[in-house]
Amino acid sequence: MICRNYPKRVPTLPLRRAVRQLLQSEGRSRAEVSILLTNDTEVHQLNLLYRGKDSPTDVLSFGQYTALSDRVSLLSTDGLPLLLGDVVISVDTAIRQAQQHSLALADELALLAVHGTLHLLGYEDETEQGAAIMRLKEREILGVSLDPVEKL
Repeated sequence: MICRNYPKRVPTLPLRRAVRQLLQSEGRSRAEVSILLTNDTEVHQLNLLYRGKDSPTDVLSFGQYTALSDRVSLLSTDGLPLLLGDVVISVDTAIRQAQQHSLALADELALLAVHGTLHLLGYEDETEQGAAIMRLKEREILGVSLDPVEKL
């Protein structure tokens, strides 16, 4: 985990625990995820460069593999930890979202880390069904009890 371009100490233990729990629940306990905590400026630049979107966002995921089957075969053949990819989180946006949802910053960062890691595991939120599945998985991992239509 790297914290770059952010002047204050950021709570990381809850997000590391949440990602570890997610990976275990998905049968990927030996997998690795790189997490970068940074600011809106850097996330904005990455979002523009890699997604063509000229705005900051809360979390970006950059997977090492394009298909789940690629990850399965690599994990089973060499026995080494599987490098799933990178998750980049804007702490600036996480702070704003935590305030909007009346959450602690640590909880919002954990949610964003889990969300980004779910993308690395092949989950999508571009469709209603995919988004609903991701929200349910986030709730399961984070122990959040929300109304099913409420967005995390």
